[in-house]
Amino acid sequence: MNADVFSSVEDRARVHAALGDPGRLSIVDRLVLGDASPGELGQVLGLPTNLLAHHLKLLQDAGVVARRRSEGDRRRTYVHLVPQSLSALVPAAARPAPRIVFVCTHNSARSQLAAALWSQASTVPATSAGTQPAPHIHPRALALAARHGLDLGHGATRHVDQTLRPDDLVVAVCDAAHEQLADLEQLHWSIPDPVSTGSDEAFEQAYTDIADRVQRLAPAIHPPKE
Repeated sequence: MNADVFSSVEDRARVHAALGDPGRLSIVDRLVLGDASPGELGQVLGLPTNLLAHHLKLLQDAGVVARRRSEGDRRRTYVHLVPQSLSALVPAAARPAPRIVFVCTHNSARSQLAAALWSQASTVPATSAGTQPAPHIHPRALALAARHGLDLGHGATRHVDQTLRPDDLVVAVCDAAHEQLADLEQLHWSIPDPVSTGSDEAFEQAYTDIADRVQRLAPAIHPPKE
C-alpha cells in the first residue's frame, strides 16, 4: 500500500479511528519495534484470541498492519506495521541495550546488512550472527553494500552460539532464525530472504526494508546507564 492511500481526510480518519482503542494502540506500539505472530501478540499483550483477531482485522482494514507468511514454518504468519500509514509514530518507550546482535539463518545477507546500517544510525554497538552460518557473505550482498557505501568488514560469518552475550538485544531478521531462537527474548523483523530469489531487485527490497526498520528502532535504543 503506497503513501497516496493515506492522503485523503477520509483515509486518515480511518487510521485514527483504528488507533482509538487501547488494545489496538498497544498492538501498534509493539509492532513499531518488530514483527510478531498473532499468538506472540496475544501472549505479550494479554489479549484473548477473539479480541485480538477483531483488533487485527480493524488495523488491517485501515491499512495500518499487514501479514506475511513465515518462510520458516509455513503454518505461521507474522503481522508487521505498514510504516507509511504512521510515518510520525515513534516508539512509546526507550530501551537500554549494551549491544545489538542481528541474526538470520546463514549470516550471509540480511543480518550483515542490518548490522552495517545500524552502525550508521546509532552509537550502540552492533554485530551479526547466524544459526547456520554460510562459509562467506553472499556476493550480491557484498555488491549491494558497495553500491550503498556500507562496510561489511572482512566478510566473515559467525555462529550465534559464539557471538551472543547474556545482555545482548537480539533482533532476528528472518523467520527461521526467530523460530529457532524461540526460547530467547528477541525482537523479530520478518524480512523475506533475498538469497532465495537471487535477484538484485530482491536484495534492494531487503535493503530498503531493513533500512526503514533500523531508522524506526534506533531512537528507542540507548546504552545502559553506567
